[in-house]
Amino acid sequence: MARAEPTAIERTGAKHAQPELMIVGCGGWSKRKTLYGSDHWTGREDALLDPLRDAAKIRAFFIHPDWARRGVGGMILQACEDAARAAGFTRFEMGATLTGAKLFGVKGYVAVKPISIPLSNGESLPVLHMEKQA
Repeated sequence: MARAEPTAIERTGAKHAQPELMIVGCGGWSKRKTLYGSDHWTGREDALLDPLRDAAKIRAFFIHPDWARRGVGGMILQACEDAARAAGFTRFEMGATLTGAKLFGVKGYVAVKPISIPLSNGESLPVLHMEKQA
């Protein structure tokens, strides 16, 4: 019997699939104003965005290193963009880490400006503010 849809393992080309379930990536989107930051970040803006005027926030993408460059991030990004479009958004923006910026650039995002996020240990995390039209 032939399957119509390939499995996620087949789509990503993973060579060593483990029989147990494993989370290999995550990411999301938001209709809140804050571009980045956890619940503890003091500069957080919880106001809702207006889809006719504002860009949906794409955020918090993490891919297991063994699954990098296998399409997992692209599939999650597509799901996020589709959901944001369904909510009425026509633009997307994010604070991309330098390691993620290449993927997002390939997917149509353009770097707007560099951002330096201060960390509690006195260091800072460099990210790129990136945007895309839907």
